[in-house]
This record gives sequence, structure tokens and C-alpha cells, in this order.
Amino acid sequence: MEPTIIVALISFAGTLIGSVAGVLTGTKLSNYRIQKLEERVKEHNGIVERTYKLEGAVTELQHDVRDIKSGMNKEK
Repeated sequence: MEPTIIVALISFAGTLIGSVAGVLTGTKLSNYRIQKLEERVKEHNGIVERTYKLEGAVTELQHDVRDIKSGMNKEK
């Protein structure tokens, strides 16, 4: 075989291996980042649910305070 063909085959193999390794590494990194993003979204959703419950509790407390104030005003 001619040296030119051997060099071309070695170059092709190196390029192929480098490309495959790059794609695999990129995919691995993308999957890792997506996983971390999903964890943050889950955490955020938990905070939203807790905030919604707290808002409901505050509304109930406001009604209770209003009722207590109304009762105090009627007694006077």
C-alpha cells in the first residue's frame, strides 16, 4: 500500500474516533444539565405549591382578624 493511502486511512480513523468521542461527551453533558434543570424545576414547583398554601392561610387569618375586629366594634 502506498504511504499516502495509509496516512489518509489513519487520518480518517482519527477523525472518526474524535467525532464520536465529541458527540458522546456532548450528549453526556447535555443529559447532566437536563437532569439538574429538572431537579431545579421540581424544587421550584414545590415552592410554588407551598406559597399557594401560605396565601390561603393568610387569607383565612385576615378573615379571622376582620371578624374579631367586627365583634369588638359591635361590643362598644
